[in-house]
Amino acid sequence: MPSSLALLATGLSTGLFAGGASCAAVQGGLLAGAVTRRSPAAPAPVPAMAGPRRASQRRKSNPAPAPGSAPEPKALVPVGAFLAGKLLSHSLLGALLGVFGDVLQPSPRARAVMLIASAALMLLFALDLFGVKAVARLVPRPPASFGRVLRRSAKTDSVATPALIGLATVLVPCGVTLSVELIAVTSGSPVAGAAVMAGFVVGTAPLFTALGYLFRRTSRALSRRLAVVTGVVVLAVAVWTAASGLQAGGWASFSTNGTPPAAAAPVPNGSGGATEEQEPAADALVRIDAAGKQIVTLTVTDFYEPTSFTAKAGVPTTLVLRGKDSGGCARAFTIPELGVQEIVKRDGDTEIDLGTRKPGTLRFSCAMGMQTGSIDFKEGA
Repeated sequence: MPSSLALLATGLSTGLFAGGASCAAVQGGLLAGAVTRRSPAAPAPVPAMAGPRRASQRRKSNPAPAPGSAPEPKALVPVGAFLAGKLLSHSLLGALLGVFGDVLQPSPRARAVMLIASAALMLLFALDLFGVKAVARLVPRPPASFGRVLRRSAKTDSVATPALIGLATVLVPCGVTLSVELIAVTSGSPVAGAAVMAGFVVGTAPLFTALGYLFRRTSRALSRRLAVVTGVVVLAVAVWTAASGLQAGGWASFSTNGTPPAAAAPVPNGSGGATEEQEPAADALVRIDAAGKQIVTLTVTDFYEPTSFTAKAGVPTTLVLRGKDSGGCARAFTIPELGVQEIVKRDGDTEIDLGTRKPGTLRFSCAMGMQTGSIDFKEGA
Protein backbone atom coordinates (compact mmCIF):
# COMPACT_ATOMS: atom_id res chain seq x y z
CA MET A 1 0.00 0.00 0.00
CA PRO A 2 1.45 3.40 -0.92
CA SER A 3 2.32 5.81 1.88
CA SER A 4 -0.64 8.02 2.85
CA LEU A 5 1.77 10.85 3.63
CA ALA A 6 3.40 10.51 0.21
CA LEU A 7 0.00 10.55 -1.50
CA LEU A 8 -0.99 13.61 0.55
CA ALA A 9 2.11 15.36 -0.79
CA THR A 10 1.27 14.16 -4.32
CA GLY A 11 -2.23 15.62 -4.13
CA LEU A 12 -0.96 18.85 -2.57
CA SER A 13 1.64 19.50 -5.26
CA THR A 14 -0.80 18.60 -8.05
CA GLY A 15 -3.46 20.93 -6.71
CA LEU A 16 -1.01 23.76 -6.10
CA PHE A 17 0.70 23.72 -9.49
CA ALA A 18 -1.93 22.33 -11.86
CA GLY A 19 -5.34 21.86 -10.31
CA GLY A 20 -6.17 25.40 -9.15
CA ALA A 21 -6.82 27.02 -12.52
CA SER A 22 -8.45 23.90 -13.97
CA CYS A 23 -10.92 23.55 -11.10
CA ALA A 24 -11.53 27.30 -10.94
CA ALA A 25 -12.67 27.13 -14.57
CA VAL A 26 -15.24 24.45 -13.83
CA GLN A 27 -16.26 25.46 -10.30
CA GLY A 28 -15.69 29.21 -10.41
CA GLY A 29 -19.37 29.93 -10.99
CA LEU A 30 -20.31 27.94 -7.91
CA LEU A 31 -17.65 29.76 -5.91
CA ALA A 32 -18.87 33.18 -7.06
CA GLY A 33 -22.47 32.36 -6.21
CA ALA A 34 -21.54 30.85 -2.87
CA VAL A 35 -19.51 33.78 -1.57
CA THR A 36 -21.38 36.75 -3.06
CA ARG A 37 -23.69 38.58 -0.69
CA ARG A 38 -25.70 41.75 -0.99
CA SER A 39 -24.31 44.72 0.81
CA PRO A 40 -25.73 45.02 4.31
CA ALA A 41 -28.67 47.37 4.50
CA ALA A 42 -27.80 50.88 5.56
CA PRO A 43 -28.59 51.70 9.19
CA ALA A 44 -31.99 53.19 9.72
CA PRO A 45 -31.95 56.98 10.04
CA VAL A 46 -32.21 58.39 13.54
CA PRO A 47 -35.64 59.83 14.16
CA ALA A 48 -35.63 63.61 14.49
CA MET A 49 -37.39 63.41 17.83
CA ALA A 50 -34.50 61.48 19.29
CA GLY A 51 -32.50 64.68 19.46
CA PRO A 52 -28.80 65.37 18.88
CA ARG A 53 -27.70 63.49 21.97
CA ARG A 54 -29.39 60.26 20.82
CA ALA A 55 -27.88 60.68 17.34
CA SER A 56 -24.42 61.20 18.82
CA GLN A 57 -24.74 57.99 20.82
CA ARG A 58 -25.81 56.11 17.67
CA ARG A 59 -22.75 57.37 15.77
CA LYS A 60 -20.46 56.26 18.59
CA SER A 61 -21.96 52.78 18.70
CA ASN A 62 -21.66 52.43 14.89
CA PRO A 63 -18.48 54.27 13.92
CA ALA A 64 -17.70 54.65 10.21
CA PRO A 65 -14.75 52.58 8.99
CA ALA A 66 -11.55 54.54 8.74
CA PRO A 67 -10.16 55.13 5.25
CA GLY A 68 -7.49 52.58 4.34
CA SER A 69 -8.52 50.23 7.16
CA ALA A 70 -7.83 46.51 6.92
CA PRO A 71 -10.28 44.37 4.86
CA GLU A 72 -13.31 43.12 6.70
CA PRO A 73 -12.44 39.68 8.13
CA LYS A 74 -15.97 38.44 7.41
CA ALA A 75 -15.22 38.67 3.70
CA LEU A 76 -13.26 35.42 3.92
CA VAL A 77 -15.74 33.53 6.12
CA PRO A 78 -17.93 32.23 3.24
CA VAL A 79 -14.81 31.38 1.25
CA GLY A 80 -13.54 29.29 4.17
CA ALA A 81 -16.92 27.59 4.50
CA PHE A 82 -16.94 26.77 0.78
CA LEU A 83 -13.45 25.24 0.97
CA ALA A 84 -14.30 23.31 4.14
CA GLY A 85 -17.30 21.73 2.41
CA LYS A 86 -15.19 20.93 -0.63
CA LEU A 87 -12.47 19.36 1.52
CA LEU A 88 -14.99 17.15 3.31
CA SER A 89 -16.74 15.86 0.17
CA HIS A 90 -13.50 15.18 -1.73
CA SER A 91 -11.93 13.40 1.25
CA LEU A 92 -14.99 11.16 1.55
CA LEU A 93 -14.88 10.45 -2.19
CA GLY A 94 -11.17 9.59 -1.94
CA ALA A 95 -11.87 7.13 0.86
CA LEU A 96 -14.67 5.54 -1.18
CA LEU A 97 -12.46 5.26 -4.27
CA GLY A 98 -9.74 3.65 -2.15
CA VAL A 99 -12.18 1.02 -0.84
CA PHE A 100 -13.65 0.12 -4.22
CA GLY A 101 -10.50 0.69 -6.28
CA ASP A 102 -10.38 -2.76 -7.83
CA VAL A 103 -13.95 -2.39 -9.14
CA LEU A 104 -13.87 1.26 -10.24
CA GLN A 105 -10.38 1.47 -11.70
CA PRO A 106 -10.48 2.66 -15.34
CA SER A 107 -7.88 1.64 -17.88
CA PRO A 108 -5.17 4.17 -18.78
CA ARG A 109 -6.76 4.87 -22.15
CA ALA A 110 -10.24 5.24 -20.66
CA ARG A 111 -8.78 7.80 -18.27
CA ALA A 112 -7.01 9.51 -21.18
CA VAL A 113 -10.33 9.84 -23.02
CA MET A 114 -11.82 11.43 -19.90
CA LEU A 115 -8.92 13.90 -19.77
CA ILE A 116 -9.44 14.90 -23.40
CA ALA A 117 -13.18 15.28 -22.79
CA SER A 118 -12.38 17.45 -19.78
CA ALA A 119 -10.11 19.58 -21.95
CA ALA A 120 -12.96 20.10 -24.42
CA LEU A 121 -15.24 21.08 -21.55
CA MET A 122 -12.66 23.55 -20.26
CA LEU A 123 -12.40 25.05 -23.73
CA LEU A 124 -16.15 25.71 -23.65
CA PHE A 125 -15.81 27.35 -20.23
CA ALA A 126 -12.97 29.55 -21.50
CA LEU A 127 -14.98 30.69 -24.53
CA ASP A 128 -17.94 31.38 -22.25
CA LEU A 129 -15.72 33.51 -19.99
CA PHE A 130 -14.68 35.45 -23.11
CA GLY A 131 -18.35 36.16 -23.78
CA VAL A 132 -18.72 34.01 -26.92
CA LYS A 133 -22.50 33.67 -27.23
CA ALA A 134 -22.34 30.71 -29.62
CA VAL A 135 -21.20 28.38 -26.83
CA ALA A 136 -23.59 29.65 -24.16
CA ARG A 137 -26.02 26.78 -24.66
CA LEU A 138 -23.27 24.18 -24.75
CA VAL A 139 -21.73 25.09 -21.41
CA PRO A 140 -23.01 22.91 -18.56
CA ARG A 141 -24.81 24.99 -15.95
CA PRO A 142 -25.66 24.15 -12.35
CA PRO A 143 -29.23 22.88 -12.00
CA ALA A 144 -32.04 25.33 -11.31
CA SER A 145 -32.12 24.22 -7.68
CA PHE A 146 -28.55 25.52 -7.35
CA GLY A 147 -29.71 28.86 -8.68
CA ARG A 148 -32.47 29.05 -6.06
CA VAL A 149 -29.99 28.22 -3.32
CA LEU A 150 -27.61 30.90 -4.57
CA ARG A 151 -30.35 33.52 -4.71
CA ARG A 152 -31.31 32.71 -1.13
CA SER A 153 -27.66 32.87 -0.12
CA ALA A 154 -27.48 36.43 -1.44
CA LYS A 155 -29.88 37.48 1.31
CA THR A 156 -28.05 35.99 4.26
CA ASP A 157 -24.63 35.81 5.84
CA SER A 158 -25.10 32.20 6.96
CA VAL A 159 -22.05 30.01 6.28
CA ALA A 160 -24.27 26.95 5.77
CA THR A 161 -25.02 27.73 2.12
CA PRO A 162 -21.42 28.16 0.89
CA ALA A 163 -20.47 25.05 2.85
CA LEU A 164 -23.22 23.02 1.13
CA ILE A 165 -22.19 24.35 -2.29
CA GLY A 166 -18.60 23.41 -1.49
CA LEU A 167 -19.82 19.90 -0.70
CA ALA A 168 -21.56 19.78 -4.08
CA THR A 169 -18.37 20.56 -6.05
CA VAL A 170 -17.53 16.88 -5.91
CA LEU A 171 -20.27 16.42 -8.53
CA VAL A 172 -18.55 18.89 -10.89
CA PRO A 173 -14.96 17.58 -11.26
CA CYS A 174 -12.30 19.30 -13.35
CA GLY A 175 -9.84 17.54 -15.64
CA VAL A 176 -6.99 17.36 -13.15
CA THR A 177 -9.36 16.08 -10.45
CA LEU A 178 -10.04 13.01 -12.58
CA SER A 179 -6.36 12.14 -12.57
CA VAL A 180 -6.08 12.56 -8.81
CA GLU A 181 -9.17 10.39 -8.40
CA LEU A 182 -7.35 7.67 -10.35
CA ILE A 183 -4.47 7.81 -7.87
CA ALA A 184 -7.03 7.44 -5.06
CA VAL A 185 -8.47 4.41 -6.87
CA THR A 186 -5.09 2.74 -7.34
CA SER A 187 -4.12 3.36 -3.70
CA GLY A 188 -6.39 0.50 -2.60
CA SER A 189 -6.79 2.11 0.84
CA PRO A 190 -9.50 4.44 2.23
CA VAL A 191 -6.92 6.38 4.27
CA ALA A 192 -4.52 6.82 1.33
CA GLY A 193 -7.38 7.68 -1.03
CA ALA A 194 -8.72 10.32 1.34
CA ALA A 195 -5.19 11.68 1.84
CA VAL A 196 -4.49 12.28 -1.86
CA MET A 197 -7.88 13.95 -2.44
CA ALA A 198 -7.58 16.10 0.69
CA GLY A 199 -4.08 17.17 -0.34
CA PHE A 200 -5.40 18.13 -3.77
CA VAL A 201 -8.12 20.37 -2.31
CA VAL A 202 -5.65 22.01 0.07
CA GLY A 203 -3.34 22.65 -2.89
CA THR A 204 -6.10 24.45 -4.81
CA ALA A 205 -7.11 26.48 -1.74
CA PRO A 206 -4.78 29.52 -2.27
CA LEU A 207 -6.18 30.28 -5.73
CA PHE A 208 -9.77 29.63 -4.64
CA THR A 209 -9.29 31.90 -1.62
CA ALA A 210 -7.95 34.73 -3.79
CA LEU A 211 -10.74 34.34 -6.33
CA GLY A 212 -13.39 34.10 -3.63
CA TYR A 213 -12.16 37.28 -1.96
CA LEU A 214 -12.16 39.13 -5.28
CA PHE A 215 -15.66 37.89 -6.12
CA ARG A 216 -16.74 39.05 -2.68
CA ARG A 217 -15.20 42.52 -2.72
CA THR A 218 -14.77 43.73 -6.30
CA SER A 219 -17.16 45.67 -8.46
CA ARG A 220 -19.02 44.03 -11.31
CA ALA A 221 -16.81 45.74 -13.91
CA LEU A 222 -13.64 44.47 -12.27
CA SER A 223 -15.17 41.00 -11.95
CA ARG A 224 -15.74 41.01 -15.72
CA ARG A 225 -12.07 41.80 -16.32
CA LEU A 226 -11.16 39.03 -13.89
CA ALA A 227 -13.35 36.64 -15.91
CA VAL A 228 -11.38 37.45 -19.09
CA VAL A 229 -8.05 36.89 -17.34
CA THR A 230 -9.35 33.63 -15.89
CA GLY A 231 -10.49 32.63 -19.39
CA VAL A 232 -6.95 33.01 -20.71
CA VAL A 233 -5.61 30.81 -17.91
CA VAL A 234 -8.35 28.25 -18.46
CA LEU A 235 -7.61 28.13 -22.20
CA ALA A 236 -3.95 27.39 -21.46
CA VAL A 237 -4.94 24.68 -18.97
CA ALA A 238 -7.32 23.16 -21.55
CA VAL A 239 -4.46 22.85 -24.07
CA TRP A 240 -2.21 21.38 -21.38
CA THR A 241 -4.92 18.89 -20.33
CA ALA A 242 -5.54 17.78 -23.92
CA ALA A 243 -1.81 17.23 -24.45
CA SER A 244 -1.64 15.29 -21.19
CA GLY A 245 -4.58 13.14 -22.30
CA LEU A 246 -2.90 12.30 -25.62
CA GLN A 247 0.30 11.36 -23.79
CA ALA A 248 -1.55 9.43 -21.07
CA GLY A 249 -3.21 7.36 -23.78
CA GLY A 250 0.10 6.61 -25.46
CA TRP A 251 -1.07 8.23 -28.71
CA ALA A 252 1.52 11.02 -28.78
CA SER A 253 4.61 12.32 -27.02
CA PHE A 254 5.39 16.02 -26.83
CA SER A 255 8.39 15.76 -24.52
CA THR A 256 11.86 16.39 -25.86
CA ASN A 257 14.83 14.35 -24.73
CA GLY A 258 18.34 15.33 -25.73
CA THR A 259 20.09 12.43 -23.98
CA PRO A 260 20.92 9.26 -25.93
CA PRO A 261 18.76 6.23 -25.09
CA ALA A 262 20.05 3.51 -22.81
CA ALA A 263 20.91 0.50 -24.98
CA ALA A 264 21.00 -3.22 -24.34
CA ALA A 265 24.22 -4.68 -22.95
CA PRO A 266 25.94 -7.55 -24.84
CA VAL A 267 24.38 -11.00 -24.61
CA PRO A 268 26.60 -13.82 -23.26
CA ASN A 269 27.88 -16.00 -26.14
CA GLY A 270 26.31 -19.34 -26.79
CA SER A 271 29.50 -21.38 -26.32
CA GLY A 272 29.18 -21.08 -22.58
CA GLY A 273 30.83 -18.72 -20.18
CA ALA A 274 30.95 -15.25 -21.61
CA THR A 275 34.17 -13.36 -21.20
CA GLU A 276 34.41 -10.77 -18.44
CA GLU A 277 34.15 -7.98 -21.01
CA GLN A 278 30.96 -9.48 -22.45
CA GLU A 279 29.14 -9.87 -19.17
CA PRO A 280 26.74 -7.01 -18.60
CA ALA A 281 27.11 -5.02 -15.38
CA ALA A 282 24.54 -5.87 -12.71
CA ASP A 283 23.43 -2.21 -12.60
CA ALA A 284 23.16 -1.73 -16.39
CA LEU A 285 19.92 -0.01 -17.41
CA VAL A 286 19.25 -2.61 -20.13
CA ARG A 287 20.87 -6.01 -19.65
CA ILE A 288 20.44 -9.72 -20.32
CA ASP A 289 20.67 -11.88 -17.20
CA ALA A 290 22.13 -15.38 -16.98
CA ALA A 291 18.74 -16.93 -17.75
CA GLY A 292 18.50 -15.00 -21.03
CA LYS A 293 15.84 -12.60 -19.76
CA GLN A 294 16.13 -8.92 -20.66
CA ILE A 295 15.95 -6.51 -17.71
CA VAL A 296 15.09 -2.84 -18.32
CA THR A 297 15.55 -0.66 -15.22
CA LEU A 298 13.74 2.68 -14.93
CA THR A 299 14.63 4.86 -11.95
CA VAL A 300 11.67 6.75 -10.48
CA THR A 301 12.28 9.81 -8.31
CA ASP A 302 10.01 12.79 -8.96
CA PHE A 303 10.82 12.08 -12.60
CA TYR A 304 11.71 9.14 -14.86
CA GLU A 305 15.42 8.53 -15.43
CA PRO A 306 16.15 7.98 -18.25
CA THR A 307 13.12 8.54 -20.45
CA SER A 308 14.35 6.60 -23.49
CA PHE A 309 15.62 3.02 -23.87
CA THR A 310 16.69 0.82 -26.75
CA ALA A 311 16.10 -2.90 -26.11
CA LYS A 312 16.21 -6.18 -28.05
CA ALA A 313 13.03 -7.41 -29.68
CA GLY A 314 12.12 -11.09 -29.43
CA VAL A 315 13.55 -11.51 -25.91
CA PRO A 316 11.45 -12.07 -22.73
CA THR A 317 11.58 -8.68 -20.99
CA THR A 318 10.95 -7.45 -17.48
CA LEU A 319 10.65 -3.75 -16.64
CA VAL A 320 11.94 -2.87 -13.17
CA LEU A 321 10.63 0.38 -11.66
CA ARG A 322 13.29 1.36 -9.12
CA GLY A 323 11.83 3.82 -6.66
CA LYS A 324 14.38 6.18 -5.08
CA ASP A 325 12.52 8.57 -2.79
CA SER A 326 9.88 8.65 -5.51
CA GLY A 327 7.08 11.17 -5.32
CA GLY A 328 4.65 13.26 -7.32
CA CYS A 329 2.64 11.94 -10.23
CA ALA A 330 5.66 9.89 -11.41
CA ARG A 331 4.66 7.26 -8.83
CA ALA A 332 1.42 6.56 -10.72
CA PHE A 333 3.08 4.67 -13.58
CA THR A 334 1.15 3.47 -16.64
CA ILE A 335 1.76 1.66 -19.94
CA PRO A 336 -1.39 2.55 -21.92
CA GLU A 337 -0.92 -0.04 -24.69
CA LEU A 338 -0.80 -2.89 -22.16
CA GLY A 339 -3.34 -1.45 -19.71
CA VAL A 340 -0.69 -1.49 -16.98
CA GLN A 341 -0.93 0.91 -14.03
CA GLU A 342 1.20 0.62 -10.92
CA ILE A 343 1.93 2.75 -7.88
CA VAL A 344 5.73 2.71 -7.63
CA LYS A 345 7.24 1.96 -4.24
CA ARG A 346 8.75 5.02 -2.64
CA ASP A 347 11.99 3.08 -2.13
CA GLY A 348 12.27 -0.34 -3.73
CA ASP A 349 11.65 -2.28 -6.94
CA THR A 350 8.38 -2.98 -8.71
CA GLU A 351 8.57 -5.52 -11.56
CA ILE A 352 6.34 -5.56 -14.67
CA ASP A 353 6.45 -8.46 -17.12
CA LEU A 354 6.43 -7.05 -20.67
CA GLY A 355 6.49 -10.46 -22.34
CA THR A 356 8.36 -11.00 -25.61
CA ARG A 357 8.05 -7.80 -27.59
CA LYS A 358 8.03 -7.41 -31.35
CA PRO A 359 9.96 -4.53 -32.94
CA GLY A 360 8.30 -1.22 -32.18
CA THR A 361 8.00 1.53 -29.58
CA LEU A 362 6.33 0.99 -26.22
CA ARG A 363 5.37 4.25 -24.50
CA PHE A 364 4.93 4.78 -20.76
CA SER A 365 3.77 7.78 -18.73
CA CYS A 366 2.57 8.92 -15.34
CA ALA A 367 -1.18 8.70 -14.74
CA MET A 368 -1.64 12.37 -15.64
CA GLY A 369 0.34 12.18 -18.87
CA MET A 370 2.73 14.89 -17.68
CA GLN A 371 5.85 12.70 -17.67
CA THR A 372 6.51 10.26 -20.48
CA GLY A 373 9.12 7.92 -21.87
CA SER A 374 9.54 5.03 -24.29
CA ILE A 375 11.27 1.72 -24.90
CA ASP A 376 12.27 1.18 -28.51
CA PHE A 377 12.47 -2.55 -29.25
CA LYS A 378 14.74 -3.37 -32.19
CA GLU A 379 15.96 -6.56 -33.77
CA GLY A 380 19.57 -7.24 -32.90
CA ALA A 381 19.82 -4.13 -30.68
